[in-house]
Amino acid sequence: MLKGLLFDLDGVLTDSAKFHLAAWGKVAESIGITLPPEANDGLRGRSRMDSLDFILRGAGQEDRFTEAEKEALATKKNAMYVEAIKSMTPADILPGIPQLLADAKTKQLKMIIASASKNAPTILRQLKIAADFDGVVDPATLHRGKPDPEIYVRAQELAGLQADEVVSFEDASAGVAAIKAAGQFAVGIGDKTVLAQADYIVPTTAALQLSQIEAAFNAQH
Repeated sequence: MLKGLLFDLDGVLTDSAKFHLAAWGKVAESIGITLPPEANDGLRGRSRMDSLDFILRGAGQEDRFTEAEKEALATKKNAMYVEAIKSMTPADILPGIPQLLADAKTKQLKMIIASASKNAPTILRQLKIAADFDGVVDPATLHRGKPDPEIYVRAQELAGLQADEVVSFEDASAGVAAIKAAGQFAVGIGDKTVLAQADYIVPTTAALQLSQIEAAFNAQH
């Protein structure tokens, strides 16, 4: 029986991913790297340091910087990102999400945020939906990033539920892989080829309907 919903944040509840990409683009440019088009999906769902490693690896420069220098680059990126998200308002919530959250509250489903972003609480406050959620996984307590299942296992534990009682939402292939590794039902939002591992896929958040998701979930359980 469905009892809880676990959400990634960037690209699922709001398009803060565009702010991440823009900030990483500026950091990459400052060290002479141009981000390739595939960075858009490759950077989604990754922690800050994993994202930097992804960029450096893609440019064949993974050994160019010391750990301290990499920390400085990641801090520089975060400062740009934090400044950018100050402009976010409830108008930045993606289509379909307000109704989905309302329907979930009506059904008294537990709702947890499973985001690699350390800025998730700030973004939720900017969007004025922080009170809708029962918990937020603290990425600082995690040992491994997506596609490792740790963040979704932790979110499930925060909800006090079992893997077969939750549905998890992602827009990135690494995130979907993490959900499936946690043994949970995955809803993918975006390209069906990229997110082929998901159990239920919609092209955009506007197509999310809790009744249809619940029917697909029940068909598997």
